[in-house]
Amino acid sequence: MRKGILEYCILSIISRGEIYASDIISELKKAELLVVEGTLYPLLTRLKNNGLLSYNWKESTSGPPRKYYQITTLGREVLTKLDVTWKELLFAVEISLKERN
Repeated sequence: MRKGILEYCILSIISRGEIYASDIISELKKAELLVVEGTLYPLLTRLKNNGLLSYNWKESTSGPPRKYYQITTLGREVLTKLDVTWKELLFAVEISLKERN
């Protein structure tokens, strides 16, 4: 479940605009989703291999070129579907919690 939510959050972050992997980690940390590079890079690779992300290389002022990720058209379509699924799941959980009290 965490992996699916993490992929959803990553797609959402990247949908805001082109971004470098360490900046994705910073955004996830702000949301208190602690992720290490060893977790992030395989997820990014899988999302890219599934056609949801692409990347390009940009020169860096300090060090080697950096890989910047962007969401693809297919990625935006999947993200829209995930938005709907998330809202449905949130509603179901809220209803279930209300029934408990």
